Amino acid sequence: MSLEDKTTTIEIVDNYRHYYPVLAGQELHIMFEIKNTGDQPLMLTDILASCGCITLKKSSVRTIPAGKTGRLMLKYDSSKNTGYVKHYVILYGNFSTSESREIVFDVNVVPDALYTKDYEELYQGKKERQGRVKNLVEGDEHQKEYYMSYEKDIIRE
Repeated sequence: MSLEDKTTTIEIVDNYRHYYPVLAGQELHIMFEIKNTGDQPLMLTDILASCGCITLKKSSVRTIPAGKTGRLMLKYDSSKNTGYVKHYVILYGNFSTSESREIVFDVNVVPDALYTKDYEELYQGKKERQGRVKNLVEGDEHQKEYYMSYEKDIIRE
């Protein structure tokens, strides 16, 4: 039996997150911990996002040894969204109960003016925000926190 045929179980820590609102054009840096709760190594064969606005950092995890925890690093760019958005990231790998698992998060994207800016205006604002002294003092605006719903949203394998 090859290593690809061995299955394992996982736990996605704080799945089904609800992030606090962000201004249109801001980026949200998201980290999900994935615990390999099985006896075999976890091998992620593919990771698909529900939107092109979500990118996976290349340094993110692809393999997690048995009993260990890995970190999946995502970046969400709110430039092309307005209002309530719910996103899914589908993980494919050697899971014992199904061929895929979902990571889910939602956020409200708030326009920062009385009208909706087009992409060029958002891009220009993003360029102007980079390098400000405020970021050095107060931290980056893309480091937002999240909160969890009650037990009904928590699903474990």
